Amino acid sequence: MDPVNSDVAPVEVVVPREVPLGGPRAMTVRRTLPQRGRSLIGAWCFVDHYGPDDVGRTGGMLVPPHPHTGLQTVSWLFSGEIEHRDSGGAHALVRPGEVNLMTAGHGVAHSEVSTTATRVLHGVQLWIALPDDARDVGRGFERHATAPLHRDGATIRVFIGSLDGVTSPVRTFSELVGAEILLPPGGRLELAVDPGYEHGLLVDSGSVALGATVLVRGELGYTGTGARRLVVEDLDGTGARLVLLGGAPFGEEIVMWWNFVARTHDEVVAMRAEWNARGDRFGEVEGYVGDPEWLPAPDLPHVLLRPRVNAPNAVIG
Repeated sequence: MDPVNSDVAPVEVVVPREVPLGGPRAMTVRRTLPQRGRSLIGAWCFVDHYGPDDVGRTGGMLVPPHPHTGLQTVSWLFSGEIEHRDSGGAHALVRPGEVNLMTAGHGVAHSEVSTTATRVLHGVQLWIALPDDARDVGRGFERHATAPLHRDGATIRVFIGSLDGVTSPVRTFSELVGAEILLPPGGRLELAVDPGYEHGLLVDSGSVALGATVLVRGELGYTGTGARRLVVEDLDGTGARLVLLGGAPFGEEIVMWWNFVARTHDEVVAMRAEWNARGDRFGEVEGYVGDPEWLPAPDLPHVLLRPRVNAPNAVIG
């Protein structure tokens, strides 16, 4: 923390863990949210960071149809291409510089497959928890190209919410921000941010100082509410690629298991049973060809699923 400027937030470092991403040919991703001590940043409840992945060696991404409830998914690529299909009828190619947002609401199924044009797959997959008054909305899908913003040598692409005078047209149900930041070699960027938001800065490449805290590739720096600016500097002279996520603290408890965001254990049990019974709640994904043709839900743990609780929120002032 800057001892002179109290409007600069202290930083909590969240270290990723490696997990397999769905299906028998699972690719490995680095997951920073959720963690035991940090489940949410605003309504952002899930952050997977993957690549650069040589698909000729690894096989790339092949995730058969699987369900979601109570959330929105955000796909953001740095390189490569993913074919998206969902039970709302959307069929789209996810490409770098374009934000793809799928609203699950009451229930949706979708598949994600890296295309034959992909040589290196690299990006993030993000989830947004829907507030209680919106978690049963209908299925939806949006895709928008982002325009780069250039400031102090850095390039910023805002894909969710508003930052530095740029606003994304993508519809969310909470106050949020999401942006990719390319910091030049030796660069320093000072961003004015909403003091009502908490923020997370994910390092994709390079190493940076967020305030007085060093972050290296794969780590996420979390700041609590109250900060009016974030100051980030390149440390190793090679530049850095970062993903900024933020939002107003999410004031609801969620029960999150597998691909479901719910409020109680019993809701999750019912969602799992309906998916495995191929119920109408989730619909069918048309046009997907693969083996297996869908992903059954795993067994539930032999414990009561409890709400995820954040560590105390660091507040400035």
